[in-house]
Amino acid sequence: MIYDCVIVGGGIAGLQAAIQLGRYRHHVAIIDSGNGRSSICRSYHNLIGFPDGISGAELRLAGKRQAEQLGIEFFQAEVIQAEIVSDGFHLKTSNNESYHGKKLLIATGVKDRLPDLEMLIPCMGTSVYVCPDCDGYEVRNQPTLVLGAGNAGAQMALTLTHWTEELIYINHELSPIEDELIVKLAEKGIQYIDQAIHTVLTERDQFIGVILADGSSIYRKRCFVAFGGNEVRSSIAKQLGVQVMENNHIVVDPRTKLTSVKDIWAAGDVTAHSEMMTIAMGDGSQAAIWIHKSLLST
Repeated sequence: MIYDCVIVGGGIAGLQAAIQLGRYRHHVAIIDSGNGRSSICRSYHNLIGFPDGISGAELRLAGKRQAEQLGIEFFQAEVIQAEIVSDGFHLKTSNNESYHGKKLLIATGVKDRLPDLEMLIPCMGTSVYVCPDCDGYEVRNQPTLVLGAGNAGAQMALTLTHWTEELIYINHELSPIEDELIVKLAEKGIQYIDQAIHTVLTERDQFIGVILADGSSIYRKRCFVAFGGNEVRSSIAKQLGVQVMENNHIVVDPRTKLTSVKDIWAAGDVTAHSEMMTIAMGDGSQAAIWIHKSLLST
């Protein structure tokens, strides 16, 4: 079987593209590993129509149901191998299944580098955040911790001064920080703690603070995480010879989302832009429009 388009990644960009392609009545498959970043966020607050927030899991499920009604087929697996063939693309997955598509959309996203502090995960999106553009508003005028590593955490703390002046930055990994950033933290009145976190404190999936390695406790109801080194999941693109940036984001045409290789598009956080759900949705729709145009011309 050959699909009109295979979408690798069933997050927000992939789902939105699938829905649009389904409405064009194309035969589409989504292959998704099931561990995208949107799957762990408990609440998105910056989406039109959801002032009280909606979880990534709820949104993904709603999108999947909508896509299935349009005939989109879903497969849970990780694509581990991709190659260009005479009539499109051949993909092989971790469970030894193969898929064949005329066009390919890569929407594999980014995986956040999070510390080995499991109690943070149930709080993601409700009291623990990773994106200041998405959730800086949620900590406005509130005492907030930044848990991070080196320069990445320091820069996050400085960014958050737009919303709150009550900030503490804990350099959990004891990573080096540029002297200039140390000075800026002091100038902004941000307390800097160069110490590992022993335990994250929560109450009913609500972040309430941390216990440090020396046994001292810090209590705050809001927290941002910034460790840097997030994984841009562009390995499939590299296998296919697609141009990527030094930071591994896929290079796309800003209008069409077409990559440097014919019949391969990319959308969402795997491309270089502000990593917001609303932008990922737009990317998915835009890519689908041009995939449709391409299918009509072949």
